[in-house]
Amino acid sequence: MNLRPAQADDVATLAAWDEKPHVKWCTGHDPDQPLPPEAQEGWATEIARNVDWQEILIGEAEGRPIGVVQIIDPAREESHYWGKCAPNQRAIDIWIGEETNIGRGYGTQMMRAAIARCFADPSVTNILIDPLMINVRAIRFYRRLGFADVGERWFDEDHCLVMELRREDWTPAQVN
Repeated sequence: MNLRPAQADDVATLAAWDEKPHVKWCTGHDPDQPLPPEAQEGWATEIARNVDWQEILIGEAEGRPIGVVQIIDPAREESHYWGKCAPNQRAIDIWIGEETNIGRGYGTQMMRAAIARCFADPSVTNILIDPLMINVRAIRFYRRLGFADVGERWFDEDHCLVMELRREDWTPAQVN
């Protein structure tokens, strides 16, 4: 699995993935409704910004795009989605693009690579993630990767489980 920075050429693929019912469901959108135009324009804007508190990475297997990982510094991210956060944390979002790539181990490979990338910075103390409470499959997945429950939280209309992986609970051996 290779994680590479997203580029302008990836915008159409990312927008197409965003319209997939499984992606909409995991991100709190109605799978049967089209996304608003501003959501479709979001990838082009975010990729073009190139800010130092965010990485948008494309997961590739054998040179083919599989999914996307977004890593942010929640203390510095300007929307303050996570609220007031201590420094030296990271937050991860991940999507597998095509349904045919779910359940094939790509998400695990992408997450392990993203975790290793976060903890490559020795100042990073922990990683946050926030699956929807109804997404029990994702919650089990993150627990298998070592994330522990912090607690339930509402992010706007999304009822989520905040989970955390602390540096002291992770070892580089978990990457393999």
